[in-house]
Amino acid sequence: MKNAGKLTLILLLFLSSMSFAQQQETVEPPEVSLLQLRKLVDCPTAGLLPRGSFDMDLRIFPKGGAVMALDVGITHGLMIAISYGGEYVIDERKPDWYPDMEFAVKLRLLHETYLLPAFAIGYDGQGNGPYDDSLKRYAYKSKGFYGVISKNYLMANEIPFGLHGGLNYSLEDKDTDDDITIFVGFDMRLSQSVGLVAEYDLATNDDKSGIRYGKGNGYLNAGIHWFFSDNLLMEFDFKNILNNKKDVYSLDRQFRMVYFESF
Repeated sequence: MKNAGKLTLILLLFLSSMSFAQQQETVEPPEVSLLQLRKLVDCPTAGLLPRGSFDMDLRIFPKGGAVMALDVGITHGLMIAISYGGEYVIDERKPDWYPDMEFAVKLRLLHETYLLPAFAIGYDGQGNGPYDDSLKRYAYKSKGFYGVISKNYLMANEIPFGLHGGLNYSLEDKDTDDDITIFVGFDMRLSQSVGLVAEYDLATNDDKSGIRYGKGNGYLNAGIHWFFSDNLLMEFDFKNILNNKKDVYSLDRQFRMVYFESF
């Protein structure tokens, strides 16, 4: 009953916010950059795809795992996505596919101004890493329902630098660890084509005693990305830098490639 109440509250907030955004449709939004980051490593930003564009996001992780997502910009303030993957996809063994295709939606309620950050809410059901059938969860839980703010700055008047922070409530709660958790992060462009990203998720929904996953350190992830062209981004990430796994030390490496296009 407690979880049902939380879910009902989140759904009501989400639906009412969508109604508010539709009422503001007549306001002309500022131009959105095609290269705006929608995620750091695993944590979302308030960034969106422009209306009438899409990207294909491929992630490759340990044990031959791979996840492919298709993101589509529906309006200037709304994007949706579907994703699917599994372990041993790039391997000689038989692929161990995830049980379900996942979906995501992001709605930006406030566009960034000189003084105020952008604010977005959304849902993302895609976790990362191996899927645990017994606990009905991914090794790295999906964000589920979330709210996030993003604000961009210029360091030394020439280096783009973005700050991001939010909270989320994952629906992967069969391990009875259903706390709302907080995440923060930043991105920084080192040159026209190279940049850094880093994030820290407190993972208070993944620190329960007796479960073999998080042990209370939270998840610190970082990566370096390269804009090969206006349409192609490649990224190499280091995940679980603080060793937040109970059984073994695991500094996970992940390769990511994102292709952008308009239609």
